[in-house]
Amino acid sequence: MFLSVVERGHRLPQKMMLALIRVLSRRRAVDIIRTLLYRPEFFGKHISVWTQAVMRGPSEWSVGERELFAAFASRLNQCVF
Repeated sequence: MFLSVVERGHRLPQKMMLALIRVLSRRRAVDIIRTLLYRPEFFGKHISVWTQAVMRGPSEWSVGERELFAAFASRLNQCVF
């Protein structure tokens, strides 16, 4: 389920960013980007900090291994991200 407000409820700066992504990539921005930009102060900022810590912070796994795990999980979930 994807909320229509996340699809069309962005503020002007975020709408401009999504338009730029569309022009440069010739595709609609993926859902995770749309979600991160919907209310960055509520969700986007916090999930970005968490993701950065998980993917680049101290770990027994290398950054490459973590990226591979994320890509594999995304593929299993049929996620274009």
